[in-house]
Amino acid sequence: RYSLFYNHLKNIEESEGGLDKFTKSYKTFGVNQLADGGIYCKEWAPGAEAVFLAGDFNGWNPFSHPYKKLEYGKWELFLPPEDGRSPVPHGSKLKVVIRAQNGALLYRISPWARYVVRDEDKVNYDWVHWNPPQSYIHKNPSPKRLKSLRIYESHVGIASPEGKVASYKNFTYNVLPRIKDLGYNCVQLMAIMEHAYYASFGYQVTSFFAASSRYGTPDDLKEMIDVAHSMGITVLLDVVHSHASKNSEDGLNQFDGTDSCFFHSGYRGNHQLWDSRLFDYANWEVLRFLLSNLRMWIEDYRFDGFRFDGVTSMLYHHHGIGTGFSGDYNEYFGLHVDEDALCYLMLANHMINTLHPECITIAEDVSGMPALCRPVAEGGGGFDYRLAMAIPDKWIQIIKELKDEDWNMGNIVHTLTNRRCEEKYIAYAESHDQALVGDKTLAFRLMDAEMYTNMSVLMPLTPVIDRGIQLHKMIRLITHALGGESYLNFMGNEFGHPEWLDFPRIGNNESYHYARRQFNLTEDDLLRYKFLNAFDRDMNKLEERFGWLASPQAYVSEKHESNKVIAFERAGLIFIFNFHPYQSYVDYRVVAFKYKILLDSDAGEYGGHQRLDHNTEYFSEEFPHNYRPNSIMV
Repeated sequence: RYSLFYNHLKNIEESEGGLDKFTKSYKTFGVNQLADGGIYCKEWAPGAEAVFLAGDFNGWNPFSHPYKKLEYGKWELFLPPEDGRSPVPHGSKLKVVIRAQNGALLYRISPWARYVVRDEDKVNYDWVHWNPPQSYIHKNPSPKRLKSLRIYESHVGIASPEGKVASYKNFTYNVLPRIKDLGYNCVQLMAIMEHAYYASFGYQVTSFFAASSRYGTPDDLKEMIDVAHSMGITVLLDVVHSHASKNSEDGLNQFDGTDSCFFHSGYRGNHQLWDSRLFDYANWEVLRFLLSNLRMWIEDYRFDGFRFDGVTSMLYHHHGIGTGFSGDYNEYFGLHVDEDALCYLMLANHMINTLHPECITIAEDVSGMPALCRPVAEGGGGFDYRLAMAIPDKWIQIIKELKDEDWNMGNIVHTLTNRRCEEKYIAYAESHDQALVGDKTLAFRLMDAEMYTNMSVLMPLTPVIDRGIQLHKMIRLITHALGGESYLNFMGNEFGHPEWLDFPRIGNNESYHYARRQFNLTEDDLLRYKFLNAFDRDMNKLEERFGWLASPQAYVSEKHESNKVIAFERAGLIFIFNFHPYQSYVDYRVVAFKYKILLDSDAGEYGGHQRLDHNTEYFSEEFPHNYRPNSIMV
C-alpha cells in the first residue's frame, strides 16, 4: 500500500510539478476570474467531441465560445476583458455545452462550479458565476490544534425552532454562542457541499466545490467560520468523497456524455444501496479533482479539517454490504480491498498534513481497518481520528433488548475500551444516524410518549421520566470519559431533543415540522430539558479543566455485575457509576486517594435527587482494593 502511495506521489512530483501545484487546480479549472478582468476556463471532458461555454453573457448562444482541445481530455477557453471589465459579470448564469459522441448537445454545470442556485419554480440547479466586487475577508486566525476535541455535529438548515430552512446567518448569531456556552470546542458541519435533494442530509452531493446556496451565499459561510474562529471553535467539514449523486443535469454523472468520466463504468460505478455513482480513484484527473476539492475548502473557506463520510464503502469492493467484521486480519488484507481508494485517502491525508499540518481528519469507518489512524509514513491511512461506531449500537441494543437488572457491566466496559492501540477514537452515545426518522434518540427510547406529557416540572416526576433523565446523563458521561480520545454529540441530543428528524419529502407532505431543532425547550424553566442541557455543559467544562480526552486510556478498577457498579480512573479523576435500577450503597469501597465531588448526576440542577453532600472531603486509608494499595468508602 505504501509502495502504491509512493509511486503516485513520485508521479505527481515528476509530471505535475509537485503536490502543491497539482492540488491548486481549483484555481484554474472551471471558470476563473483573472487579474486583468479576463476569464480563463478549463474542463476535463475526455468523452466530449466538442465543448462550448454559454450563458447570460452571450445570449445563450451554444456555439459562439468554443473551447480549445488539449491533451488528456482537457479543454480550455480564454475570454479577454471588455474595457477592463470581466466579460462574464458577477451573478451571470452559465452552462458548459458538451457535444457528446452521439452528436447530442448536453448542457452541464461545471464540476468545479463555486455557486449554484435553484429557483423555486425549477427542479434543477443553475450555475451562477460568483465573483463579487469585494469577497469576505477573514479577520480571525484559525484556532491552534486541539488536544481534547469536543465536537458538536451540526446541520445549518435545521438549526432553528422554526419550520423552515435556517441560514448561515442564523447559525452564526444564534447557534455558535450556544455551542460555545455548552463547552464544545469544535463544530462539524454536515450538508455544506451542494446537494440537490435536501432530504439526503447532504450525502448525495451534486456540486463538490459549491457551498449550499439554500442557507445563503459563500460569503455568509465564510463569515460563519470566521466568527467561530473568533470564539476559539474549530470548524470541520463533513466531506463526501465516497460517492456522488446520479444527477446529470446538475451533477457530475455523465458530464461528458459517457457512463464513466469521473466514475467507474458499468456495475462497478454504481452503489446498489445508495443509488449513487462511485469514483474511479485510479484515474489521474479524479485524484486532481478530489484533492483540489479538499484544498479549496481549507484555503478559501478556512475549514480546519474534515470528517470523511462513507470510508468503509471506499475501502472495500463489496462496500461493506452484507459483510460483518470480526477483527480477523483476513478481512482487511486481500483482493476485496480497494487499494486505489485507500491510496487516495493516504494521498489526501498526506497532502493535508504537508500543506496544512494544523488540520484534523476523521474517518467514518465501521470495519476497523488496522492502522487507518496511523501516519502514512508507517504505511497507515494517515487519519487523526476514527469514529467509535460500535458504542451507539451497543447502547441501542442494551436499551432495546435488556431489562435494567440484566445490563452487563463487563460488556459495557469492553465496548467502551475496545479500540486499536495508538489509534485515536471519537466516542459518541448517539449521532445524527440515531436521530433520523425510523430510528430513535436515546431520550426517546428511554422516555418515549411520556416526553409529550411529563417533562414539565409542574408534573409529578414519573418513574419513566426519572429513569430516562438519570440514564441519559450517565450514558453520556461514561461514553465521554471512557470511550475515546474525543467526544461527539449531534445538535439537540445534549438536552434530549424529543421526537425524530425528518426532512420535507413527498412521504410527509413536504413538512418541516421534524426538520428543526427546538432549542427553546432548554430556555423554559418549567421544562426538565434544562437539567440535561446543564449537565452536558458542565460535563464538557469539567473535561476542559482536566483534559481526560487527551489522557491515556482509563484504568478500570471495578466492573461489578451484581452491584451494577463501574469505577475507573482517568486524568486524576475517579469516575463511579451505579447502574443498579433500585439499589443505592452506603460505605461502598472504591479505589481512590483524596476525594471530593466535582460532577454529580444526582445534583438538583441536573434533575437529580440531591442525595450527596458536595461539601464533604473523603480521605483514603491503606486498605488494598482491586489491586490498588489505597481505597475509600463512598
